[in-house]
Amino acid sequence: MDSRSILVVEDNPDDQVLMVRALNSASSTTPVVVLEDGEETLKFLFDKDGKATKNVESLGVVLLDVKLPKVSGLEVLRHLRSSPATQWLPVIMVTSSDEPADLMDAYRLGANSFITKPINYREFVDQMTVLARYWLQVNKVPDCGSVRSF
Repeated sequence: MDSRSILVVEDNPDDQVLMVRALNSASSTTPVVVLEDGEETLKFLFDKDGKATKNVESLGVVLLDVKLPKVSGLEVLRHLRSSPATQWLPVIMVTSSDEPADLMDAYRLGANSFITKPINYREFVDQMTVLARYWLQVNKVPDCGSVRSF
């Protein structure tokens, strides 16, 4: 896998464990950072002046739950896409929701992908393995130093 890390933003502890376990089975060398709410995520990614933190430089992909406490996943996505420093960052919405409005809103706000978590553990592991391999091995993201503001 790439040397970049995966940011998982998930408030359900059981889903956190399953996602980390599944991602580690895809690659035991890829760091996985877990955050529990949208507010914590924004503080992790942006300083108080709204500038991207050093944490952004190490990320290869963000797995973002739609329904989060404090600040919703869709609001986090809106913030990511409004900043030149993070608008390039791949964001995958991962949710238990089957709401068509959530799907439409996520894509309107610039999500790169939208997946619904399967109930079956094996399917979930398979899905996370494919996801991690694609977004960290196949997909290419720019180096933070080469990202320009327009």
